[in-house]
Formats: sequence, structure tokens, C-alpha cells
Amino acid sequence: MRAEPAPSADQDSGYSFERLVAAYMDCRRNKRNSTSALTFEASRERNLIQLHRELESGEYRPGRSICFVVTRPKPREVWAADFRDRIVHHLLYNRVAPRFHSIFTADTCACIPGRGTLYAAQRLAHQVRSLTHNWQRHAFYLKCDLANFFVAIDKLVLRGQLARHITDAWWMQLADTILMHDPRSDVLMRSPAALLRLVPPHKSLFNAPAHCGLPIGNLSSQFFANVYLNDLDQRVKHVLRAPRYVRYVDDFILLHQDPQWLRAALADISAWLPETLRAQLNPRKTILQPVARGIDFVGHVIKPWSHTTRPRIVRAALAGIEAAAPEDLTKTANSYFGLLRQAPQSHLARVRLTNALRKRGKTVKADLTKTY
Repeated sequence: MRAEPAPSADQDSGYSFERLVAAYMDCRRNKRNSTSALTFEASRERNLIQLHRELESGEYRPGRSICFVVTRPKPREVWAADFRDRIVHHLLYNRVAPRFHSIFTADTCACIPGRGTLYAAQRLAHQVRSLTHNWQRHAFYLKCDLANFFVAIDKLVLRGQLARHITDAWWMQLADTILMHDPRSDVLMRSPAALLRLVPPHKSLFNAPAHCGLPIGNLSSQFFANVYLNDLDQRVKHVLRAPRYVRYVDDFILLHQDPQWLRAALADISAWLPETLRAQLNPRKTILQPVARGIDFVGHVIKPWSHTTRPRIVRAALAGIEAAAPEDLTKTANSYFGLLRQAPQSHLARVRLTNALRKRGKTVKADLTKTY
């Protein structure tokens, strides 16, 4: 499915070369060493001017994507847009994201400044303590996620959601150009066919209908995913009137003292999703149980008077320390220390990480937060 070209920019569109340069600076912050970034920066002035002309005239079209497969924690495709296209993603995000952030609920997390996994885990822990009066009362949680989320996103539904809030014709057309671009039409595979076959067919973008699916790995996809599920957030908060609720991408949790209320909420959401968003819950990942048994969410495990890191992440950290090359060991270890420090009761996990580092001859700070 091909989007119409963007209209040429005029004085009222709000687009300018200065905005493009700002988007370029945002984009290069974490992508300077990629091949496409180095190629772009070799002639950055000329490339920026050319990109500006294409955007200004409405001739801009997304270019080739790179697809590769990662195997941890499970096999999945990752799609990396060309560097010049990532600049355009940042350009759009910088312009339109603030108006969407203002309508998102406080319980919407991911791809929002200050609302990463730590925010989501802390917000959930606070809501559990509030509902249970600091673990003195019984309560239950309903945990759900959507089946094959990114691959199953209906672009036609999402286009309508974007159009409700992006009123500037030039910016809406640019959003449409990015959204409706099919990366499968021009892709460079960086993983062998044997690795690609590890990805389940129903989770592969290559098998998605033309009007469905967003490529995992782009800023635009993360932002569009939040826009897509904002209608779910609004329904849960204002129609179901859930007293406690947190969502991170497609994983969401409802809390209530009455399990029957949660069952009714599950029935409502299960019926509403396909009718409105053309999406489905994953029945194998739908959980309803007492909060006292512990809630596993965004890499954290929240139990009575305990907030720790998911054991699988700790095992991955130990394996990463063992396998890291000597020149990468310090950087890898400090990254894991930063991750483990997010959980208040992560001391034992950091002790295990420290012991693994000492075996490799490293020194660790006394409070087990950093290695040298």
C-alpha cells in the first residue's frame, strides 16, 4: 500500500530547515556508528539540504530498510530504517508527539520522556500498595497483552486515530507517508535464511496483510503503537472506570479488590478490541490471580514487601558477564548494574553479579553499583 506524496510545505505548515537540523541532531545522538549514519554524515550538509528539498516539495519517499533477527529473549525480526528516514521519524515525532502526550493517561508508558520501564514498575508498585493498604488487604490483578501486536496493528485504524489529532495537512501527510510505507518493498536482509525461519510465521512482518503491521525497531513504530492503544487506555479509565491500571506498549495490568469485576472487564475488553481496533488478546498470556502471588511486569517482580528484578534478566546478566570480551566487560557490567539498581530489593542479584566480575579480575564499588 503506497501513501500519497506529501504536499509541499508552505509558511503555515510549521516545517523549516531548522526543525530538520534539530531532528538530525536528535537522531545522531545514539546512531552515529551505524553504516547508514556514517554514509550520511560523510556529506551531511549536502544530504540535509537534499532531504530538506524533498520534504519541502512533497517528493520525500522512505528508502531501504535493513532486516535482521534477534534471538533473545525469543526470535523476532528487527527492522532498521535508513538514517535519513530516521531523521524524518524524529522530525515528525518532535512536532506531533507533544499534542498526543497531553491526551495520554498518566498510566501510559513507553516512548514518552520519563516514562520507561522504571516509571511503569514504580507506578504499578505504588498502585498495588495503595489498593492493598500496604499489603494489608487482598486484591487481584488482571494481566493481558495483545496477540502478535506490532505485526497485527491495523494501519487503516491507526491512520484515522492520527487524523483526529494532527490537523495540519502537511504533517498529517508526512505521518501518512511514514505509516503506509511498506518496508518489505525495499529491504536488505542481514540475517541468514536459517535464522529467519526461527521467527514464527504469524509473528513475521513478511506474512502480514498489506494494511497491517509496523516494523519493530523504528521510533515512529513505538510512537504509533501508543497512539493506537490510547483508545484502549481511555476506555479502561473512563468507561470501565478501572481504579488502578498501567500499560507498557501492549502489556497492561488492571487491579481490583473484586476478581468478578476483573472478569467482567476482561470480557468487555475482549469484545471491544476486535470491534474497534481489530486486535485480539493473547489468551495464553492472560493472567488473573491475587497480587500476593507476585506480579511480573516490565522485568520487575512485585511481591509483598519485595520488589526485585525478574530472575531471567539476572541469569542473562550473569551469562553476559561470562561471555563479554575483556574490552567490553566494564561497559557491559555497568549497564547490568544500572538495570538491576532499578529494583529496590536487588541486592542479592548485584552480589551475584559482583562475584561473577571478581572471578574475571574486576573491582566493584562498595555499594555494588559500578565496576572499574
